[in-house]
Amino acid sequence: MKSENIPEKLVYKLDEISRIAKLDPEIIDNWEKEFYFIHAGQTATGHKIFRKKDLAIILRLKELVETQGLTLAGAKRRIEEEFGLKSSSLVHSDRLRKALYDVREQLKDLAASLEKK
Repeated sequence: MKSENIPEKLVYKLDEISRIAKLDPEIIDNWEKEFYFIHAGQTATGHKIFRKKDLAIILRLKELVETQGLTLAGAKRRIEEEFGLKSSSLVHSDRLRKALYDVREQLKDLAASLEKK
């Protein structure tokens, strides 16, 4: 779909994204879970909302998968390249473990302080 046919808004509801992209809402939900770069927010009433960038990524994903025949993994790599999303440096697993340990300890401290109240 051409970008001039997309209404200019700050956020789009899931049903709007589904209609614009001509995709089932379940596919969009699955892609949101699969791809870290698609970020749905929520309204106060619990409805999913997406940014214009998310819409552009969803439209490009659809094109890569349906028109160009890429797998989801291939489409993910292409999206990361095209949208500048891929981190150039890898984080060593030991650093990740330490960060997770630190977060877990902080959460334990927070939980303990909440139980005291």
